Amino acid sequence: MFEHLSALPADPILGLLTKYREDSHPQKVDLGVGVYKDPAGNTPILDCVKTAEKLRTDSETTKVYIGPTGSAPFNELMNELAFGADHPVVQARRIRTVSTPGGTGALRVAAEFIAKCKPGATIWVSDPTWANHTGLFQAAGLTVKTYPYYDYDNKCLKFDEMLAALKQVGAEDAVLLHACCHNPSGQDLSTAQWDAVVEVAKDKGFLPFIDMAYQGFGDGVDEDAYGVRAMAAAVDNMVLASSCSKNFGLYRERIGACSIIGKDSAQADVSLSVLLYVVRCIYSMPPAHGAAIVETILGSNELKAQWLDELKVMRDRINGNRAMLVDKLHALGASRDFSFIARQKGMFSFLGINEAQVNTLMKDYSIYMVGSSRISIAGISEDNVDYLAKSIIAVL
Repeated sequence: MFEHLSALPADPILGLLTKYREDSHPQKVDLGVGVYKDPAGNTPILDCVKTAEKLRTDSETTKVYIGPTGSAPFNELMNELAFGADHPVVQARRIRTVSTPGGTGALRVAAEFIAKCKPGATIWVSDPTWANHTGLFQAAGLTVKTYPYYDYDNKCLKFDEMLAALKQVGAEDAVLLHACCHNPSGQDLSTAQWDAVVEVAKDKGFLPFIDMAYQGFGDGVDEDAYGVRAMAAAVDNMVLASSCSKNFGLYRERIGACSIIGKDSAQADVSLSVLLYVVRCIYSMPPAHGAAIVETILGSNELKAQWLDELKVMRDRINGNRAMLVDKLHALGASRDFSFIARQKGMFSFLGINEAQVNTLMKDYSIYMVGSSRISIAGISEDNVDYLAKSIIAVL
């Protein structure tokens, strides 16, 4: 049977990582992999996580399954983190949440859930979107279409075109929206733009499906959830995929959450039964360790305060890196305006150079990024920003 297989292309970002590791250039720079890095280039374990993990290890008494929904305290605390404890959908018990293997697991569970609602349903994603969105949704049997989003020429949103496209979306379609820190463009909706999108969703009746992978990496935990909370307050049904990989630094623990909002508690219960069937058919039971760490942190006033402080350090570093790169390019007399990088949010931005220039940066300067010129902002540091900026100037 295996002789009928054909090799599939490797993920381009993982391929870049391999090339970077094999490169012996003393000034090589990795701007490809989307993980947070400190100034030394490491992805550290947060201090609050270390404390919570020790508490977990000292108190854990069994490794038995935790059930397909995962940890109930984790699920409730994730609801409060995403929606706010006093949000109407929380108070009305209209949300049902399950723990998932990372944000990617949450996306796949949600996609399978949508397919149960309507086999072959159409889901609209931004152009561009995270590269894995399309594969995840198609694997669940969904039809993927795109709506306009990023203006590559003017480095801003195509908001009028986006809104016009959403007004044509069918009532039985789903629309994927990035809550904050848009991947890969870094270009987010303003609060006023979110309000306009919410009104269209309410009017057209499509299913809003929000991916929140970077809560706290943009402007703050509550600020980054503005669109999630505004949408949830306005519509009968909604889907949310959340990740703890970035804001808690729990990449390898693979813990996230998938939340379904029903028009009332009874409909939410029915939706949960379908969600649990989907979970049972994919992975049966979620991992427990990462959820236990998160619920320990969020359930402790002291640890939560420490987490928010550490999260701010990461957020400030990312925003600082944006400004630092723009300032260096400007000081070197760049022939184009890169100020848009400082205005964007989160881990990524498009540098705005062509693929030939990207290849030259990799071949001649050992600076690694994907062909679209998407850069991981956390890969910039005070040690490499001068070399990076000079190299970019050289290929313009």
